[in-house]
Amino acid sequence: MTNCALCKEELQPEEGQLIWRGDDCRVILANDPDLPGFCRVIWNHHVAEMTDLSHGEREHLMSLVFAVEEAVRHVMHPDKVNIAALGNIVPHIHWHVIPRYQDDAFFPGSAWSKRVQELPFGKLAERRELEDQLPTAIKAAIATLS
Repeated sequence: MTNCALCKEELQPEEGQLIWRGDDCRVILANDPDLPGFCRVIWNHHVAEMTDLSHGEREHLMSLVFAVEEAVRHVMHPDKVNIAALGNIVPHIHWHVIPRYQDDAFFPGSAWSKRVQELPFGKLAERRELEDQLPTAIKAAIATLS
C-alpha cells in the first residue's frame, strides 16, 4: 500500500523514536506528550490483520509486544498497562503498549478519549525522565527472546 503511514521507512520526529528494528517488526517510542512511555510494536510489512500472519509470525510479534510491556512495567511503574490493536485509521498491524495511571489526562477512559484532567507538570516531568530509560530496557527485554 503506497499511502500507508506505517509502511514508510523514515520516522518524522513527531511520530516518535525508533527503539529497535528487526527483520519483521520494529518498536517505536511514541513520544506522546500526555502519556510518557507509550510505545508501538509495528509489523514492518503491510499486513492488515493478525490472521494474515502465519502462526509463527503471530507468536513472534506477540512475544515482542509482551517484552515491551514487561519493560514498560519495570521502568514506568504504571497502575495498569493498556495493550491495543485497532487499525481503524491505519489498517497495518501495530500494537499500542501504553502505561496508564489513575492521574493521567484520560483516565479512566482510553488513551484516545477526551482529556478529563491535568497532570501536575512535576509528575509529568518525572515520568518523562523514566521514559528516557525505556529504550535500553526494551532492547534488553527483546534480547532475552533470542
